[in-house]
Amino acid sequence: MRKITFALLFLITAGLLSCRKTSDDPNIAQYDNTNIQNYIKANGLTGMVRDTSDGDTSGIYYQILSQGATTNPIAYSDTVKFVFTLKSFDGKYNSVDSLTNNHFDGFAGHINQSGYPKGLQLAIHNIVKYKGTRARILIPSRLAYGVNGYGSGSSSNTNTRIAGNQCLDYYVNVVSDQNLYDDQIIKNYIAANSLTGFTKSSGGFYYKVTIPGTGTDPIDQYSTFTATYSGKFLTGTEFDANTTGASLSIDGVVTGVAQGLQGLTTGAAVTLLLPSRYGYGRAGTTGIAGNTSLRFDFTIVTITN
Repeated sequence: MRKITFALLFLITAGLLSCRKTSDDPNIAQYDNTNIQNYIKANGLTGMVRDTSDGDTSGIYYQILSQGATTNPIAYSDTVKFVFTLKSFDGKYNSVDSLTNNHFDGFAGHINQSGYPKGLQLAIHNIVKYKGTRARILIPSRLAYGVNGYGSGSSSNTNTRIAGNQCLDYYVNVVSDQNLYDDQIIKNYIAANSLTGFTKSSGGFYYKVTIPGTGTDPIDQYSTFTATYSGKFLTGTEFDANTTGASLSIDGVVTGVAQGLQGLTTGAAVTLLLPSRYGYGRAGTTGIAGNTSLRFDFTIVTITN
């Protein structure tokens, strides 16, 4: 009797386990492909191609939007920089701020280790391949965040969580030259905001003196000074400000500010548009991602030389 009972329990348990769907279930590939095909049709996408680089097994679809270099393909051991936007197929996660947040700078082989989907790493290596290339990439859920999803809170939340079994829609721009990329971003910002009167320094940052100073003692490399200021991302979001007069020194501000303020006198106001190398560089700082171009507005209150 005990043997019969044990056999029945074993069969029931095996049956229940066989019904459980996971990211390893072969049917997930069919599920993802159906979702991607429906997404392509629903959004009227044209030019999407199925990835066949690994024998048509990834299930990724893509479109090359502009081709970069065609020599020296990206190896996993290479350092790669890219910016991106990301949207889940259900529309509940939509991260489009490539100016401020969505940056990667590291080894191509570490993309997945850095918290990004395995499918994105494969796409950079196998599909995008070359620096300077822009592409749209549709990643199946099994190569994204799988059955568990990503983020915090309920799966019904907007922009805090990617639900389980969600395919992802990426736009990716692999940066070939950070300095040229930053310069183009600043030019786009100037044009989009109809700004005029900016001068490009010999080093590559942009500046405009909006109010000439009335003092006679200019800021130099040894100066301390008080100033009101604001710091903004090129999205317009303010990340720092002082409206009462902060006590500063030239060696205590980022390189672009230090260079942009030298020569100004008391009462002067200036706007600085800084490529990332003149701000917080590759490393970034608290609240500011690496490789981020910035805007600063300063008004000089007092100067001590």
